[in-house]
Amino acid sequence: MGITSLLILFISGLGFAALAISLNKVLSYSRYNPVKAEPYECGVQTQGSTWVQFNVGYYLFSLVFLIFDVEIVFMYPWAVVFKQVGLTALIEIILFIFILFLGLLYAYKKKALSWM
Repeated sequence: MGITSLLILFISGLGFAALAISLNKVLSYSRYNPVKAEPYECGVQTQGSTWVQFNVGYYLFSLVFLIFDVEIVFMYPWAVVFKQVGLTALIEIILFIFILFLGLLYAYKKKALSWM
């Protein structure tokens, strides 16, 4: 693929995005509504300030969960090809799980897993 092909692809992508955005601005119905600009939480009107700081522990807990959840997804393709690859796949997944375990130990040591 030459540089001209990539340039044409890039320019056509930018042109399509610009066309879609400009058509949206021209064809859409928009009127400012102050009710839609209000903060909204689960159908209950907010009371007091809506800018509340949460404990950083909640974020740590959710990030650790997200990391391990995504890593588990990587095990599904391994399970599909395990019989075809054999011992090599077994050694690689043992190493992978060991690295995950080290990450879990690190998160435990930093008290990222303790709930508030």
